[in-house]
Amino acid sequence: MSPVAVKTLAGILSNAFIGAGAVPVEAEALQPAEVLLDLYGEDIRGRAYVTDDPVDGEQMLRPDFTVPVVQMHMADGAEPARYTYNGPVWRKQEPGAGRAKEYLQVGFELFDRHDPAASDAEVFALFHEILQPYDLRMATGDVGLLAAAIEGLTTTARRKERLRRQIWRPDRFRHLLDMYSGKVANLPTRVAMIENVAAIGATEVLNATGPLLGVRSAAEVLARVASLQDDAATAPIPAAEVEVLEELLAVHGMASDALQSLRKVQDRLDGFALAVDRLETRLNAMAAKGVDVDNLPFEANFGLTSLEYYDGFVFSFFDGENPISSGGRYDALTQVLGQGRSIPAVGGVIRPDALAAVMGGAS
Repeated sequence: MSPVAVKTLAGILSNAFIGAGAVPVEAEALQPAEVLLDLYGEDIRGRAYVTDDPVDGEQMLRPDFTVPVVQMHMADGAEPARYTYNGPVWRKQEPGAGRAKEYLQVGFELFDRHDPAASDAEVFALFHEILQPYDLRMATGDVGLLAAAIEGLTTTARRKERLRRQIWRPDRFRHLLDMYSGKVANLPTRVAMIENVAAIGATEVLNATGPLLGVRSAAEVLARVASLQDDAATAPIPAAEVEVLEELLAVHGMASDALQSLRKVQDRLDGFALAVDRLETRLNAMAAKGVDVDNLPFEANFGLTSLEYYDGFVFSFFDGENPISSGGRYDALTQVLGQGRSIPAVGGVIRPDALAAVMGGAS
């Protein structure tokens, strides 16, 4: 479709969200880089366009709408609230990927602390209704299941926090889990350093290395050494608990079947049953909205990708392997941006250009 046709389709999608009770909002194209860097770390520089402003400092072209909409709502939004937006976003793409660097997003965000399961069901059912005519492949998951499983592990709070920080980076998460469970031995150089520190003290080891290079201070280096010592002295995560994580990450199939699989392992990790209860409550709410949960695909490891902020229910709609729409729950983001306040929130976006390609192929 032509750019004009894509914009027309974006308007149709936006009107559908307005018809569902959403208030149209806008966001500045240039966003403060500091906020996004605090959320995602330096990794986001690889995907966002960054520039310097002589007055406002480092800025980024808007990589999505969710962050500015959350900031707007947490500043003065009423509750509950439903918002929609329609505008361009900018993201760098891998060479040869053939993906647009600038494209439209049309989205819907729901802020409501009354019943998170009902909110999840409302948002998913709305997207499902809008996209159902296009015969897209659905995918759902729940990032909160893995977070709850990590919390139930028999290990230190610091190890749990490090694992939680790597949930959206599966390779790093797997490496940490293998280290903490004893499947991977510590690096010989690290073992030698820890033994040296135990023998003569961290300060003496640091002084013997010569002048400091890089940006870390001596205090930061010593704190890192102390954490490595603590790791070396901490017992491995029990193999039986790692096995539960492995079984959890392997769960895939229809949502109702996945629930039964999770029920079989829920009591093997402390507190994990509560996360499975939340999944069941959500599925019941979806069924009440007319979603066929017996034929709703579910993967426990779906949504575990980098630079995302979802911490609960996640979903996507695909044409083959091409994403047309995605969304999920992001309660923690509202707490980070809320300056002491937080509210349960869930939302999603549709790419009109990608949907237009599907429509063009069907015509």
